[in-house]
Amino acid sequence: MPFGDLLDQVGGTGRFQILHVTLLCIPVLMMASHNLLQNFVAAVPPHFCSAHTNLSQSQLSPEEMLLVTVPLDQKGKPERCRRYVAPQWYLLTKNGTSSSGEAGDTEDGLDVGLQECTDGWSYNMTERSSTIISDWHLVCDQRSLKQMGQTVYMGGVLVGALFFGGLADRYGRRILLLISNLLMAVAGTCAAFSTSFPLFCLFRFGCGMALSGVGLNTFSLIVEWIPTRVRTVVGTITGYCYTVGQLSLAVIAYFIRDWRWLTLAVSLPYFVFFLIAWWFHESSRWLALSNKPEQAIKNLKSVAKFNGRHEEGEKIDIKMLQESMKKEMSCSKGSYTVLDLFRTPTMRNITVCLSAVWLSTSFAYYGLAMDLQKFGVDIYLIQMIFGAVDIPAKVVITVTMSYIGRRPSQCGALIVAGVTILINLLVPYDKQTARTCLAVLGKGCLAASFNCCYLYSGELYPTIIRQNGMGWVSMMARVGAMVAPMVLLTTDYLPWLPGLIYGGAPILSGVAAVFLPETLGSPLPDTIQDVEDRGSGRRSKMPPKETVILQDTQANLLKQAA
Repeated sequence: MPFGDLLDQVGGTGRFQILHVTLLCIPVLMMASHNLLQNFVAAVPPHFCSAHTNLSQSQLSPEEMLLVTVPLDQKGKPERCRRYVAPQWYLLTKNGTSSSGEAGDTEDGLDVGLQECTDGWSYNMTERSSTIISDWHLVCDQRSLKQMGQTVYMGGVLVGALFFGGLADRYGRRILLLISNLLMAVAGTCAAFSTSFPLFCLFRFGCGMALSGVGLNTFSLIVEWIPTRVRTVVGTITGYCYTVGQLSLAVIAYFIRDWRWLTLAVSLPYFVFFLIAWWFHESSRWLALSNKPEQAIKNLKSVAKFNGRHEEGEKIDIKMLQESMKKEMSCSKGSYTVLDLFRTPTMRNITVCLSAVWLSTSFAYYGLAMDLQKFGVDIYLIQMIFGAVDIPAKVVITVTMSYIGRRPSQCGALIVAGVTILINLLVPYDKQTARTCLAVLGKGCLAASFNCCYLYSGELYPTIIRQNGMGWVSMMARVGAMVAPMVLLTTDYLPWLPGLIYGGAPILSGVAAVFLPETLGSPLPDTIQDVEDRGSGRRSKMPPKETVILQDTQANLLKQAA
């Protein structure tokens, strides 16, 4: 019998699985906070050049000092990066304000040259009490460092995907999850107390690495301890945890306006998650394939006892385990690397197409989600809206995945997202409401695409190299996320170019997803040969009993969505 039957024997969806999935999903709430933290800790407050040093002792009000110091831009607002070479006293009289005796020192229009902010900047901190922008003056000539900070963080996520993905297949999911939780807690805490921008970037890089480890190993531990029939539902629940995390971030950031305390607030819980992770059971599927059958049986019996099926668990022995995974264990002998993702035709096709899907989804997603201030709406409100749209989006994608299939769901979500972003280019800039609505719709489709590709990729890759596969596609997603902030810098030259790139990429990858095999109702592959057999048409069917249960689960899900 296959491994899925062993899971059913010890209680496929019993108390252990419910508690196991619940505890694994809680850290996912805070993952969204770290991914989108930049929206708040790096919010750019209104700023302008500080007044000339010789005005510090004057009797002028702040408004008068601003008037004689900083010119207005084309929109009638104070310029952010330039000031008058000398105070323009005549503007006080011109403005109808009585001038001081110093006003006679300058003739109308005299010395109206402009210069950079040589005495620093003044910030209007009505939204946030402090940000990394105001603390380290990342404005004007240094404004690109804001995007660089997010790129460095995503670089950490990329490195973590490579590092933790490979190590988890070699040393196990549980130990890497423990290390990742501890790294996130320590790096996040250090980032909150950083004394310079380079140090902040260094520790955020560590947070990015930890986030990959948490995400990859959480997903694998969930998938490998639940039966096929509930994979779609559980995958969707995990996705909703990320959605709730986005909503929670808006609330936490609203009440914690200082960037250091906010960073600390989303990092300290990982110390608790580190302690909780000691309870988790290593994947028995991975243990069996790693020549550790005794530990695999011990874990299965422990799960059976927890689920109240002690007698059924005691029937499992090494002979039964080896017989149930005979083919998988014989094929798992030897080491596997990232190269095995490209070695055979079907695996190569899957990896190339999934790489395009993950890269473009992440690229467009973070291009929209990481620059909330451009919408001209309160950043706390827009964060809530961007988080809330994921709820209906993921309901729709769950229903389509369960009834239409994974492949058409993935293609549709990407193409609709791309078209929506391109349409936004045609909407006049002053139509902020329409532009925001289109952006929210596009972001919802991209969130649905993420929800689909996490589950879809886990079903496409076999157990023996699933972590390598998930690590690879996650790496491609981080490449997209790293490039996304840099594309925003092209706005200074061609305002429409970022939107064109963000919209075109999902459409192209949506077409690429057409060439992926369908996995709806298919057993989870354990070996590369399983994948090749499915690709060549020798696709094994799900047992009739599981088919009936899956159909019942899908029907219940549709009722919930209605």
